[in-house]
Amino acid sequence: MTCGHLVTMWSVVPERETMKRHQRAESAGLISFFCCAVAGGLAIMAYLRWAPAIWQLSQRRFMAAAALVAACGVISFVTGYTHRIRTLNEHVMWAVHLRRAFEIVALSFVYAVTLFLTSYTLFWVLNSMMGKAIFEMYLPALTATFAGVCGYLTFVQAELMNAKTLASLLPFFVVAGVGTACSTTNDPHWFRNNFSELGDRTTFAASMFNITLVFGGLSIIIITYFAISELIATYQVVRPNGSIGIRNPQVSYHIPRFKVRITLLSILLTLSGIAFIGIGTFRYTPHPILHNVFARGMPCVMFALLIALPWLAPQLSRAFFVISDIAILVCVIAGVSWLQGENTLTNVEALAAMLFLGWFIGFSRQIAAIEADRIQQQLIAHDVVNTDKLDNLISDEESSGFNTVLTDTNSPVLAAQVDTNEQRQQVASQLARN
Repeated sequence: MTCGHLVTMWSVVPERETMKRHQRAESAGLISFFCCAVAGGLAIMAYLRWAPAIWQLSQRRFMAAAALVAACGVISFVTGYTHRIRTLNEHVMWAVHLRRAFEIVALSFVYAVTLFLTSYTLFWVLNSMMGKAIFEMYLPALTATFAGVCGYLTFVQAELMNAKTLASLLPFFVVAGVGTACSTTNDPHWFRNNFSELGDRTTFAASMFNITLVFGGLSIIIITYFAISELIATYQVVRPNGSIGIRNPQVSYHIPRFKVRITLLSILLTLSGIAFIGIGTFRYTPHPILHNVFARGMPCVMFALLIALPWLAPQLSRAFFVISDIAILVCVIAGVSWLQGENTLTNVEALAAMLFLGWFIGFSRQIAAIEADRIQQQLIAHDVVNTDKLDNLISDEESSGFNTVLTDTNSPVLAAQVDTNEQRQQVASQLARN
């Protein structure tokens, strides 16, 4: 019996009826912690005992342990996410199932890369602190602990997934991968020319740096898909006939040329991810032209994105627009200082990359905040004052995930609840008259 079966069995026990959604997720997460810890510990012990001598080298042991941690985390995530979406719509079109399958694969990829790079970095740091002899003694226990913690976190996050959680994963593996590459490189002067020089070799550190950039770009594209999906969901309405469409000028909260804006926003965000992929894929030495195209094209895309942001996404707050302008100003000042010889290109590139990642996280959190505010407006509009009913409606809305249709007046979940309440009130009034 696998960890997934145990967690699924636990999530359907009678206690489910007495616990709220968040409490159920936490309880199932604890079971996932235990299963993943046991599986990770036993797997690494078997690896240390039967793996060939060539795979007993320190770096390969770290890779094996990190892979086991990532595998436990991904299995736990897939179990939690499939359990979550299984309760949404049992009778849906094949296109919805295809989209759900893409979501699972894409999110599993993000989690796998994040957990692998982060755990590998932690293993490397602990080995440096404890020494090789002592670290080998504690490797099974550390692997079991990391696997359990990752299993717990991924299951809970899968049950309560939103754009805030997803975007917050991005800096973890970027910092972990780049940090490991900086620490293990055999070129102590790599930073004198530009940041890409860290990956302009065929060593382990250079490969780690380039792989991190490629995975980071793919993750940006994946997160963009979910973020844009939520942004579109907040601009959809449920028509009287039950169909779902984009708002029209007769509906409040209208944004002119919404489809054009959201398309351009999606293209610019996707191009920024492609730029990261290109930089990591094409090293400067064998491919100088292609490398420069992506390296120099990325700041151009970022500049266009941040400058046009108030027009592309007017739903965002003015404070976020100001922060975006400040990020541009900081990058311009750093670039001017580099041109004047007062700074290095490495510092400018690192600063721009960190600002963009921070901006991207803030962007996703802004969209998730819009979604949460829309849910609150719906509840107020429908005069939902009963505490139990409020909890149930919020749980239903959250469980519908990235397919939630949110408006300021109605949504599929709330509309069904309101129709039921209105029918009950009509029956009650008729009985009172009789």
